[in-house]
Amino acid sequence: MNELIYGLVTGIIFGFLLQKGRVIRYDKQLGALRLLDMTIVKFMFTSILVAMVGVYILKDLGIAKLSLKATVLGGNIVGGLIFGIGWALLGYCPGTQLGALGEGRWDAVWGILGMLVGAGIFAEMYSFLKRTVLQWGDFGKITIPQALGINHWIVVAAFVIIGILMFRFFEKKGL
Repeated sequence: MNELIYGLVTGIIFGFLLQKGRVIRYDKQLGALRLLDMTIVKFMFTSILVAMVGVYILKDLGIAKLSLKATVLGGNIVGGLIFGIGWALLGYCPGTQLGALGEGRWDAVWGILGMLVGAGIFAEMYSFLKRTVLQWGDFGKITIPQALGINHWIVVAAFVIIGILMFRFFEKKGL
């Protein structure tokens, strides 16, 4: 039950931050798709960096244990294409469309219905997908540090440095 409460609380906080960061606005979504406004990229990369540092601190302290899903290129590529097409057609990604609905933008309902239909189709096709697409490029349960054979803090530091350089570049370009 505690996990559900933690999930609810972090979901509310994340939704609040999405709204405050203005990343649920259609103009921001369109700007990101057209590579003219990097607000969403900066928001998501910041979220990834904070999560990366936090997860590895908790792991090193023995408070948390990594629970990995297998890296399967076929599923990632096909899923990414479906995600990207849906985002381009609707102008919202899954998290932002729920936030947009919360702000009263009813056009987001179409995307939410699409997600539900897509989940149903996926469930019906799962046995076929498991034998085909979900077998392509299966690397098992690995992390980038494991794949490179180095300490995870080296990878975290590299991502933080890349993030800082990327943010500076975006700011210089006015993105």
